[in-house]
Amino acid sequence: MPVASLFDRLEPLLPQVQKPIQYVGGELNSARKDWDAVSVRWALMYPDAYEVGLPNQGVQILYEVLNERDWILAERTYAVLADMEAMMRGHGIPQFTVDAHRPVAEFDLLGVSFATELGYTNLLTALDLAGIPLRATDRTDQHPLVLAGGHAAFNPEPVADFVDAAVLGDGEEIVLAISDVVREWKDEGHPGGRVELLGRLAASGGVYVPQFYDVTYLPDGRIDAVTPNRPGVPRRVHKHTLMDLDSWPYPKRPLVPLAETVHERYSVEIFRGCTRGCRFCQAGMITRPVRERSITTIAEMVSNGVEQTGFDEVGLLSLSSADHSEIAGVAKGLGDRYEGTNISLSLPSTRVDAFNITLANEFSRNGRRSGLTFAPEGGSERLRRVINKMVSEDDLIRTVAAAYSSGWRQVKLYFMCGLPTETDEDVLQIADLAKKVIATGREVSGRRDIRCTVSIGGFVPKPHTPFQWAAQLDAASTDARLARLREAIRSDKQYARAIGFRYHDGKPGIVEGLLSRGDRRVGSIIEAVWREGGRFDGWSEHFSYDRWARCVGDVLADEPVDLEWFTTRERDRDEVLPWDHLDSGLDRDWLWQDWLDALDPLGAVEVEDCRWTPCFDCGVCPQMGTEIQAGPTGRSLLPIAAVS
Repeated sequence: MPVASLFDRLEPLLPQVQKPIQYVGGELNSARKDWDAVSVRWALMYPDAYEVGLPNQGVQILYEVLNERDWILAERTYAVLADMEAMMRGHGIPQFTVDAHRPVAEFDLLGVSFATELGYTNLLTALDLAGIPLRATDRTDQHPLVLAGGHAAFNPEPVADFVDAAVLGDGEEIVLAISDVVREWKDEGHPGGRVELLGRLAASGGVYVPQFYDVTYLPDGRIDAVTPNRPGVPRRVHKHTLMDLDSWPYPKRPLVPLAETVHERYSVEIFRGCTRGCRFCQAGMITRPVRERSITTIAEMVSNGVEQTGFDEVGLLSLSSADHSEIAGVAKGLGDRYEGTNISLSLPSTRVDAFNITLANEFSRNGRRSGLTFAPEGGSERLRRVINKMVSEDDLIRTVAAAYSSGWRQVKLYFMCGLPTETDEDVLQIADLAKKVIATGREVSGRRDIRCTVSIGGFVPKPHTPFQWAAQLDAASTDARLARLREAIRSDKQYARAIGFRYHDGKPGIVEGLLSRGDRRVGSIIEAVWREGGRFDGWSEHFSYDRWARCVGDVLADEPVDLEWFTTRERDRDEVLPWDHLDSGLDRDWLWQDWLDALDPLGAVEVEDCRWTPCFDCGVCPQMGTEIQAGPTGRSLLPIAAVS
């Protein structure tokens, strides 16, 4: 039977909430399909507000991949803001999709993409508004399966009680495989109910179903073991890797929002994965190996995306876009193609050692010259060796000198505070480095209007990285170091006005650390925070550390663990980590050795980029049946008459 739209009930409420446009849908390139003409129905959620979630590449890609199949329907839903939540509760309106305003609870699957752990409470709001029981074991055959994906799904244990399943890695192929299993199960008449369906998904080895695994604990609170409790369930669940990006040039028809969003551009992912080996970087570790899109596919995607959307800015995205083996050819080819038009091209972030002025000039041909962003990450060269960020102070000064002498006036530098082995002196060297940047800029440009913004983020140890065993710096120590750094910058009258300083206090990082490396016991904390009003924890105006700390104390009162146990405690090699049964391809012994190399008392051991050096045996390629795919291809781009 068709499922009716909720819009007639929703529309009268929209004038009473802020940002009502976020709930109406109807974007250019959105999909509306006949409910009864399909076999499988997905609701895809990014657990944040529409303005943040709509530009998300992952959701847009899956939305399009699924809707291209005539037997699958996919619609989108986002976290609703507080005023809309209150309005929906007051008028009995459930969580809805923005495409056809159908109730989320009517779909077969609810797929949630977690880019960050701080979206967990928003998932609970959506489930509760939808009328879906919070805990997976309380759901019946009438409820959709709730699946988690995204980078935070590489440790789904904190939300194991709330999701039916989790998927690790690239989603393009696995969502279609899951859809096939669901269609077959429905065609057979739903044999065995949702437990049988989950069993079929789990048996593939590529879908993790938490309820099919038991976790036992040692008296001191550490995990003893994670073991399957059902026949046919694998002991380890593997990630998915898409090996031919050229065959999946999505999004082909990007969504164009009606409301303002955080990114107003068409984004092309020019390659996936990173082998630079930065020890803190979960994204680089879990997305290995590097897989490049060809120069011609990139050009086709840019041309098509501009035509389909009307956007006048194109972002070439990846974890380190200037590392594409043919980036010079890409930049020149696209620069030639769009010179004289209103189309601007951008590399959102560039490694210091991959930047050059020729490349930067190609991306600013049409007159738009935004500030440049570099991420040295560590304040001192010693600390940069610890994190395997092989960028020297000379490299940075040489790069900014080239930028300032070529007309740039603004540079942004991103650092982290709280990295392993970090001292106060390491952090204070950030101030010295920023002053040298300003001095260099003034010298080479002959101008005084040179600016440098220093942005500081707190280090949070992440699963599947060499730093997964590290102790996190406590919030008070983080704040004290940042206060000293701020004073070091502001007290120097020669440079203070030229250096901007942006940072977050240490408390949100501690909560992120709890959620990042937590186990199933953290689920009750998340629920307690949510019941006390926790929403949008990634937004500083909504985040409450006191609420989290209070709920942690209440929930763990009778446990041998506490907030510090989960965050500021260093793990040893033999400890069973909550995600050890989830396989990102990285060999655990290799990660441990890399951790030891970082701590080497004689000086941290640096690891080269394995794209250009012999294999370091991290385990990904042989274990996953994958390989690095990088150019050069020898192809080039030519201007096309249609743009002239």
